[in-house]
Amino acid sequence: MMMSDTLEAEAYATATVKRAHTSFYWAMRVLEPQKRNAMYAIYAFCRVVDDIADNPGEADNKRARLQLWRTEIANTIAGNPSGPIGQALSVAHRRFDFDQADFLAIIDGMEMDVGVGQTQGRVRISDLGELELYCDRVAGAVGRLSTQVFGLDLQSRESLSVSLGRALQLTNILRDLMEDAAIDRLYLPLELLKRHGIEATEPAEVLASPAIGAVCDDIALMAEQYFAQSDVILSGLQRARVRPAIIMSEIYKRVLRRLNARGWSDLNTSVRLSRLTRVWIAIRYGLLGA
Repeated sequence: MMMSDTLEAEAYATATVKRAHTSFYWAMRVLEPQKRNAMYAIYAFCRVVDDIADNPGEADNKRARLQLWRTEIANTIAGNPSGPIGQALSVAHRRFDFDQADFLAIIDGMEMDVGVGQTQGRVRISDLGELELYCDRVAGAVGRLSTQVFGLDLQSRESLSVSLGRALQLTNILRDLMEDAAIDRLYLPLELLKRHGIEATEPAEVLASPAIGAVCDDIALMAEQYFAQSDVILSGLQRARVRPAIIMSEIYKRVLRRLNARGWSDLNTSVRLSRLTRVWIAIRYGLLGA
């Protein structure tokens, strides 16, 4: 790939991250350029396959488009990408030697979001094992790609990706309960619902149950435990290498604390961190190294 093509592909990935107004952007700003560009390429890939799963459309069409991305990832790893995101990932792959299986795992997670059969978007999670699988696909695999860029050893990559990936995704699930319910998605495991006496499986009925608070408390506790595990792992690593992970952790810990403080009786009250707060966290834990 010519230098001009590389710069154009990396600029496309960067613009994708900026348009998303995501915490990810601020966390990755602290990296040196090559690593930052690699992370933006990873995010751009995640954004496009996530949009396929989330945007309106027929389930079969979504699966077909995700299958095209499986082909594009195979071509990208082989050095023959066909689009700007693939081109940006190809550059990053040459520098950081990604595992193709991690990209495919992310696509597997998006297929879980598409739902089964012809029912558009309908998601039900049967038990905690399936919830962990989902988290490991949509967040843990991203963590493995990210920690490859950070330069961590294999054991640290695996342990941090599982613990922090699950913590972040469980927090996302609690934050987005109403948004997901509106598109017929329910990530609270049916097994856990039944344990608390909720037999309903339709999102609106589940979230209106008096027992929903106990279910959410259980998920929040799981997230807190995974955050605690990731804190231990991060404390044993060279801080300069994992600053983006620390920033993401600190952002999402605050979201989880606000969710717990708000409680589960008024799910229509959204919980978000302001842009200023996210920038402050990035400065404190990234540039200042607090």
